[in-house]
Amino acid sequence: MSDETLKFAALTPANVGAAVDVIEVFQNDPVSAALAALVRNLAPGQRLPSERDLAVQFNVSRTALRDRLSVLEGLGILRRRSGSGTYVQELDSASLTLALDLAISASRLSLVDLHSVRHALERQAALEATMLAEPVPIAYMLKAVKTMKTSNDPAEVDKADLAFHRALLHAAGNPALSFFADALSGVLQQSLAQRRQRMRLLPDDRQLMVELHLGVYEAVQSGDEVAAMRAIDHHFQTFDRLLATLDDDEVGSAHRSV
Repeated sequence: MSDETLKFAALTPANVGAAVDVIEVFQNDPVSAALAALVRNLAPGQRLPSERDLAVQFNVSRTALRDRLSVLEGLGILRRRSGSGTYVQELDSASLTLALDLAISASRLSLVDLHSVRHALERQAALEATMLAEPVPIAYMLKAVKTMKTSNDPAEVDKADLAFHRALLHAAGNPALSFFADALSGVLQQSLAQRRQRMRLLPDDRQLMVELHLGVYEAVQSGDEVAAMRAIDHHFQTFDRLLATLDDDEVGSAHRSV
């Protein structure tokens, strides 16, 4: 195995260049791959072998090993305790949010590319939320719709939009969906903010926003699984169609001004 010391800056949301290096190295480095395989076989709270033993096992220097451990610690996968050792840490959604944001930046995926992922997650969430009929998150969906309808503050309306979609994902009562809803919160917020900025150009934006979200709420509340999935499809397809219309109008205006 390579004894190369990994060279990159600390992982931070602002340091996307470093994130690219981290991801590329971990994809192609056999030491990192072996370390990841070891971590997968340990439960949260279990301790890794000592750095001395790991360095011998992987045939690398302890300096090179520490570089790789530091990356996993920065992602929230490991935790090093002074005088005690290195432990596997249960990955929480906050840690995964950073990892996903960095990975998405490194892979050059756009928010448009991720839109279909949102659609699929929320469609499944609507189905499961309808089956579970958990009253509290469904009530939060309705509260968000009421805020969209009554507030005159664009920022508050945008927050209500985000709150609605988060409540829907949590209404499914599925720990995996809830986990990824929290993990994708940064991406979801960016996606919604980008779309809201464009949709405000429509004269009936607020009325349409309320109608589409209210339709999803009522379908979930009704217990009709098919209707809930159709409401989600209608929600996303309507916004996609209107945004495409705005794009066409802007292209037409640009051509006319030339």
